[in-house]
Amino acid sequence: MKCPFCSNESTRVIDSRPADDNNSIRRRRMCDECGKRFTTYEKVETIPLIVIKKDNNREQYDRSKIEAGILRACHKRPVSANQINQLVDDIETEIFNREEKEISSAKIGEIVMDKLKDLEAVAYVRFASVYREFKDINTFMNELKKILE
Repeated sequence: MKCPFCSNESTRVIDSRPADDNNSIRRRRMCDECGKRFTTYEKVETIPLIVIKKDNNREQYDRSKIEAGILRACHKRPVSANQINQLVDDIETEIFNREEKEISSAKIGEIVMDKLKDLEAVAYVRFASVYREFKDINTFMNELKKILE
């Protein structure tokens, strides 16, 4: 593992422990060159997943895109970083448990909204407004009414 501080390739593991409910391994490492410490996470490699976009283009699944959307939706909301990580883990688990090689971005969006609805109502509406491309206030109000019911 290359050191993120000095780019030296000689590092060693000084501590390992299970993380994320035993879904990954957290490793504490130390650089042999500069002596700085850093943390890495090891996860089981899953089947490569292809996402079918709205325009029918296909691209490889990218966890960071889901994280970025959720972070924007949760901006200035009482949602911790741990809650966001757990949410993304739950979404990812649901996606990969389908054991399909391709999934539409629309299906991923629906899964995200379903999970966000349970976590934080304002974040859910923010995400839905972008994802469903609300065109006017009536569309926005209809979505709010669904939450209130």
